[in-house]
Amino acid sequence: MRFERRDHPSRLLTVLAPIGAILAALVVAGLLIAIAGANPIRAYGLILKGAFGSRLGLSETLTRATPLILTGLAAAVAFRARLWNIGGEGQLYLGALAAPALGMIPIMASLPAPITILLCLAVGAIAGMILLLIPLGLRLRFGVDEVVTTLLLNFVAVLFVSLMIEGAMKDPLAFGWPQSVPVPDSAILPKLMERTRLHAGLLIALAMSVAVWWLQARTVFGMRARAAGLNPRAAAFAGVPLGRTLIAVACLSGGLAGLAGAIEVMGVKGYVTTDLSPSYGYSGIVIAMLANLNPIGVIGAALFSAVMFVGADSMSRALSIPSYIADVTVALSLLTMLVAIFLAQYRIRR
Repeated sequence: MRFERRDHPSRLLTVLAPIGAILAALVVAGLLIAIAGANPIRAYGLILKGAFGSRLGLSETLTRATPLILTGLAAAVAFRARLWNIGGEGQLYLGALAAPALGMIPIMASLPAPITILLCLAVGAIAGMILLLIPLGLRLRFGVDEVVTTLLLNFVAVLFVSLMIEGAMKDPLAFGWPQSVPVPDSAILPKLMERTRLHAGLLIALAMSVAVWWLQARTVFGMRARAAGLNPRAAAFAGVPLGRTLIAVACLSGGLAGLAGAIEVMGVKGYVTTDLSPSYGYSGIVIAMLANLNPIGVIGAALFSAVMFVGADSMSRALSIPSYIADVTVALSLLTMLVAIFLAQYRIRR
């Protein structure tokens, strides 16, 4: 038995790979649920009911999916060009910190709400860009592996955020609780559903998915980024400016992660704490792989993850099963997706 690379992987296989991976992960997770003493079919039914069965559940699912779409896009854009951005978590935190930091400038209080919102979103995206451009510069100048530097910068960024919310940006009205000053009222994103946490950031995330797809599929920049990812040496020989292309990719990837942080603060929390993100940046890597690095597929992968995390809480209460089954299922989805991608690109020969 040997594996032989397919000359032209089937489009049908490419489309079915994520679906098959998720189904396989659900089957394996169902076995774990059965071992725990519950009916897997009922458990998955309760997950769907918890995620979509009520107005609150639906709004929480979509709210949870919003930052996951943006961090998934950030990872997908970078990975497509072989820029291994593992620093989405740190970029998200810096983007989140930038929004209230900008709001501390006195002139911001006199600006109209649309301008304030745009400025806070832009500053959050720029903060994420800067944090990714640092490891990229080390890679281009000294050949330093960006996997290590982006990963370690996550801890540096979170510690920097902790320093700021305990010091220069600490809210004097928080009664000693470590949180930043709030963003201006004019920078709060409007709600899409009254009496819920669902906000206009969802529309921004969906628009960014379409914009990134268009950039990758219809522009010279997208062609250069794909060429850099497929074969950097051949791309350079063909005249693709690898350095400038990777800088542009880093700006887009880091900007998307920073934008996720700014939107989370402006739409949900209103201020920054060190527990702002339940690993949204790391989850973005899983989502990008589940979507096979497709910007439109990121929406479905983020929604799947949000459904599992939100619905698992109600399922856990009803069946007395740990809600960590959601983490297990998402992790299994990543593993099965890697196998599915491999089988879509290789065939087995006897």
